[in-house]
Amino acid sequence: MQSSTITLHQTPIFQPKFSSFPPKNNHHHHQQQFLVRTNLLISPKMASSSSSSLSGHFPIRSQKADSLSVVNDEANGFPTLMDYVGKGGLNVGDDLVVLLTHLQYACKRIAALVASPFNSSLAKHMGGSAAGGSAESGRDVAKPLDIVSNEIILSSLRSSGKVAVMASEEDDSPIWINDNGPFVVVTDPLDGSRNIDASIPTGTIFGVYNRLVELDHLADKEKALLNSLQSGSRLVAAGYVLYSSATILCASFGSGTHAFTLDHSTGDFVLTHPNIKIPPRGQIYSVNDARYFDWPEGLRKYIDTVRQGKGKNRKKYSARYICSLVADFHRTLLYGGVAMNPRDHLRLVYEANPLSFLAEQAGGKGSNGKSRILSIQPVQVHQRLPLFLGSSEDMEELESYGDVQQKVNPGYEV
Repeated sequence: MQSSTITLHQTPIFQPKFSSFPPKNNHHHHQQQFLVRTNLLISPKMASSSSSSLSGHFPIRSQKADSLSVVNDEANGFPTLMDYVGKGGLNVGDDLVVLLTHLQYACKRIAALVASPFNSSLAKHMGGSAAGGSAESGRDVAKPLDIVSNEIILSSLRSSGKVAVMASEEDDSPIWINDNGPFVVVTDPLDGSRNIDASIPTGTIFGVYNRLVELDHLADKEKALLNSLQSGSRLVAAGYVLYSSATILCASFGSGTHAFTLDHSTGDFVLTHPNIKIPPRGQIYSVNDARYFDWPEGLRKYIDTVRQGKGKNRKKYSARYICSLVADFHRTLLYGGVAMNPRDHLRLVYEANPLSFLAEQAGGKGSNGKSRILSIQPVQVHQRLPLFLGSSEDMEELESYGDVQQKVNPGYEV
């Protein structure tokens, strides 16, 4: 895997400086304050201030913000991600809080990277080559931003001291990191990266498992692989980060699905969508229907039926397709419907399992068209399969058509 350095001119990102439970801030949790920020612009001078000035030690105000006043985060339902998962919230445990602190830092760095006006020159810095040893070809060859994002996440996971194994879509094999790390992290570091030049949304996907201590006696390579092949039903946490008009971290820790939006003026992910519930039925399907004539009869019949308003929902469905898995799933999670790729294309370990976990925690479903995704036992870390995600009633109707998995695959380049 190649290394690269690129200079980013961006709002500061506050790096965690600990590999144990984070120290409390100087002010009490219940006194944390931040602004309701509407059109609040931070000047370049402000943006270069110390992290303490931006992280809530004193409020940053503008005339518009003064009229809205400073509000208490808990009283108004806007805790940060770290508050929400900590002892005053879900209390997911100190180890997982530390891991999440480092993981959110990595995603802030990736957000700055994909938004940088200089990322188009990254390929020149790296010689325009993909990751060494990768077996991918065509549309799946690792892009320079994939490689750098992968390095950012690996570095942050190493620094956390809480991760035993990282399995990444960008690496041929899982990496053993730390004998004492309690967690296993699987990740697609930058999904949709081939669309960045067109400013189409991208995302990071991750899943967290407990390390299987019963495998500790094995060689590093063997136990790294077996730890990474856990079924999705064993996930402790999963999430994605959407890099779009806003940077949104959506996660579940086994008690609902919650979304946090990055406040660039403080560097905090702030809870904006608590306890997301996907509508039981939507009115949108998301698929590349340019491939309609390669689909099996069951899938064609389902799409024809719902877009004519002849399905169980008598309203006509609309197509919405971004060709960015995280973005298409995020919209489906909020509005309902079905997002799908009917080919054996998406990866079970890095994409299907984490997103299906989120869908189920929000009241939806994740399926390969026949079986529940989280019940499938992976046999290879880069195993691919069809993926259907969405509203429970829409998913049940789709599966009732039986033949929805596309087996014809001409080898699309786009």
